[in-house]
Amino acid sequence: MFRMFTRTMLVWMLVTPALAFAQDETPTAKSVPSGSGGKEYLLWAAGAPGSEGKTGDEKLILPGDKVNPDQPATSTFTRLSNVHRPSVTAFLPPADKATGTGVIIYPGGGHAFLAIDIEGYNNAKYLNSLGVAAFVVKYRLAREPGSTYQIEKEALADAQRAVRFVRSRAKDFGINPARLGVMGFSTGGQLTAMTTVRFDAGKADAADEIDRASSRPDFAIMIYPANIVTLGAEITKETPPVFMLAAFNDNNPARMIPDFFLKLKAADVNAELHVYASGGHGFGLRDKPAAFPSTQTWFLRMADWLGDRGLLKQP
Repeated sequence: MFRMFTRTMLVWMLVTPALAFAQDETPTAKSVPSGSGGKEYLLWAAGAPGSEGKTGDEKLILPGDKVNPDQPATSTFTRLSNVHRPSVTAFLPPADKATGTGVIIYPGGGHAFLAIDIEGYNNAKYLNSLGVAAFVVKYRLAREPGSTYQIEKEALADAQRAVRFVRSRAKDFGINPARLGVMGFSTGGQLTAMTTVRFDAGKADAADEIDRASSRPDFAIMIYPANIVTLGAEITKETPPVFMLAAFNDNNPARMIPDFFLKLKAADVNAELHVYASGGHGFGLRDKPAAFPSTQTWFLRMADWLGDRGLLKQP
């Protein structure tokens, strides 16, 4: 744990001025694996439906650790797996910078692990620097070896529950419940897309206060989203505005997101699409320079889009 905390602190000490993230001052509810400083909340306090009888602690592979003990390859980012107690970790901006906007973040990892730093905590701290509250989701993994979870069932339930949870506690988090968006990378982008088209207004008579809240995000951000061809619902005029970004040489998203964009256009849903010439897959948000300048500064395009929509203005 100390080794992990030291690495994380070193990353933030060496981060470039463009990534001078605001520090979250909320107390930590329990130890967060990256030493991130966020406060973690279980999505189901009494246990998540579908995880009955599942035990075992979350597993971490840190940067530099072997991905597989029998192979020489090492990880370049923090991987988290064995999630049975889905949660959100809240990162709140300083009160004097807060805009009232919130973003729920779904890291990717092929549904086998979560790239919890470069596609989670790092982005949360950048959003904090813009005055945006951020909430990193640990969702259950359907393609982890031995997993009995399903994308369409437990993973999607976690993604939707995160929206309801944050919206139901909007006042506590200092956000406007009508300015709550979702953001995802790779297969986290898939969950973002599914959440964007599959939502409901909540159940007004539900015994669980969280279930009374709407699961509809107010906007969506998809960074190299994977497998967004079949979402189980149609894009309509009720679909929230969307920002999408990927690289041309990332075959999966580069094939799929233009079609998704055209469907948004046909439904008259406001959308913005960026396709960089190069960059590949999984560049995320890192402290080290990316191989391509565009993928080193992609988050600025996202910030522009949030600003254009008035989401960075303080109330």
